Amino acid sequence: MGTHGILLQLRLLLDEAITYKTKKESLRIAREGVRASREKKLTGELEYFKGQIDLINGKFVSAIEHFDAAISFNPQDGAAYNDRALCMVEIGIIDEALPYFDKGIEVEPDYATIYHNKGWLLNNIGRYTEALRCFKKALELEPDRAVTYESVAAALVNMRDLRGAIEAYNRVLGLLKPGYSRTIKLQIQQRIKELEKRV
Repeated sequence: MGTHGILLQLRLLLDEAITYKTKKESLRIAREGVRASREKKLTGELEYFKGQIDLINGKFVSAIEHFDAAISFNPQDGAAYNDRALCMVEIGIIDEALPYFDKGIEVEPDYATIYHNKGWLLNNIGRYTEALRCFKKALELEPDRAVTYESVAAALVNMRDLRGAIEAYNRVLGLLKPGYSRTIKLQIQQRIKELEKRV
């Protein structure tokens, strides 16, 4: 596997670790990305992984600076736009985050995570129908994205489609790989039970 393949693999592993694994595991992968980027003298990748470390540690302003630097070295890095937008949301700059998701989608239209995260924000600001469209696109690109089905369920609960939400949560349980947190599975099973009582 070439240098770019290794770094792409680390990005994918990091995305999965941040979603369903521990902070410690996420930091380990991000540091591996920093090491590999530094070794190969890839400044844009180095800035991206430094931004990830700050993001994981809750240093959102510093993370934004790293993602901006990553974008300056590679304006086609959709993930850097995506993660910059997430940091903006964390510090309360919500309306201005949406254009960064859109720019990420524009430069990297086959990256499911950006659609998912834009949908997550739209769902959180009450734009449920738009959120579901984003989740649908993410699932077209990656049909087995458990985290996206979890977000679909949340949006459907907000839209009062409890049966649809139960179906989506059950899909999550079917997609979670062995080794994922037992706590996450138990939380989802609890949500299903609560929704079943309301149907």
